[in-house]
Amino acid sequence: QVQLVESGGGLVQAGGSLRLSCAASGRTFSSYTMGWFRQAPGQEREFVAAISWRGGTTYYADSVKGRFTISRDNAKNTVYLQMNTLPPKATAVYYCASDRLTQRWPLPTMRREYDYWGQGTKVTVSS
Repeated sequence: QVQLVESGGGLVQAGGSLRLSCAASGRTFSSYTMGWFRQAPGQEREFVAAISWRGGTTYYADSVKGRFTISRDNAKNTVYLQMNTLPPKATAVYYCASDRLTQRWPLPTMRREYDYWGQGTKVTVSS
């Protein structure tokens, strides 16, 4: 059974930083692209970032480019999202997800391309 467990969310002031983690189990982690999505109150869940199965390629939504960094440690079956210079509009529940396919190219950015999701971790950025 595949499980994804996020952690690291919390309350931070605007301009601050947070690092989210997602621990995976139940499948060969190093064969799958991993992604981060977020869902703000009253909004659709949107793509944030993705990282290829070996970590060599990343892709970001324009809204987070230059401020967020996705990384992974395949030895620890964990993917990270470093978030810097957070604005209040970054307030959302952040979800990690595992690609439905192995070694997909180009990197997936659509929700339907991911089949397993974590429970989410809430990030609140105060102004």
